[in-house]
Amino acid sequence: MDGVMQVQSRISEIQSRFVYRTPAASGGWASAAAAAGLDGTGATSAYASSGATASEGAVVAEAQKFLGVPYLWGGTDPTKGLDCSGFTQLVFGNLGIDLPRTSSQQATTGKPVASLAEARPGDLVFFDHSSSRAGIDHVGIYVGDGKMVAAPQPGEAVKVQDVGTPAVIRRVLPQQTPTPMPAASGSALGGVPYANLFTQAANRHGVDASLLAAVASQESSFDSQAVSPAGAQGLMQFMPATAKGLGVNPLDPTSAINGAAKYLSSLTKQFGSTELALAAYNAGPGTVSRYGGIPPYAETQNYVRAVMTKAEAYR
Repeated sequence: MDGVMQVQSRISEIQSRFVYRTPAASGGWASAAAAAGLDGTGATSAYASSGATASEGAVVAEAQKFLGVPYLWGGTDPTKGLDCSGFTQLVFGNLGIDLPRTSSQQATTGKPVASLAEARPGDLVFFDHSSSRAGIDHVGIYVGDGKMVAAPQPGEAVKVQDVGTPAVIRRVLPQQTPTPMPAASGSALGGVPYANLFTQAANRHGVDASLLAAVASQESSFDSQAVSPAGAQGLMQFMPATAKGLGVNPLDPTSAINGAAKYLSSLTKQFGSTELALAAYNAGPGTVSRYGGIPPYAETQNYVRAVMTKAEAYR
């Protein structure tokens, strides 16, 4: 399934629960909002009581809760309707971040992002759509993969759509300290196969030898000649295209382990945590970016848990 189809499938799943209906159909959006635990401010019981710190994933998840809410100029109440800046103000407000009311005011908050290529999920993307007056007049929330969630215009509803070319991009999320991979282990990893190779690669690339061993265990059960039904090869189960891009011989243990260490180091720097790096190793970096966190796939979620558990056991 390609990226567009995955996004469309996700939209359908969410809208099946929260889609706007006319008053003649089950009580309209107000009924759907109430059933979803939304009050007149858009707050949910989970966010209202948790005091959780906003993160990229939290912003994306919160924005998705309002898919299907009808556009209403000046709207700030999801039981009635939202305009573009009312929507963004509501999403961030529910996560403890105060934004000004209008899109032009919001475009001066936070820190500038140089280009869409550098945008992260949770960034605000702004547009100048009006030919009658200069300045920002529209805003959406970037969710990755060239998509944003926004309240578009009268007659439409909050939806996922292509970003296009924003005039301004701002980052209002607080700077988060990445959760680094644990320091490289110098242990012999007990009786783990290829222990010396894991330790050498870990020291070379600044990752945890126990984590590398755990990935090999989960991926191939330490079988250097393993080939999966999908075509992944070797000890670290590289797909041929990924192996080629990294310059790795996936069936050579030394090359495969060194390539996996290099790849995991890069993924950790990109996503900021061991867990997200593992999710990207399993499901692909684009998928993690698209969902703004560990994707909602049972396979990937179980993979991350299993590898982290094994890594802890190897230490």
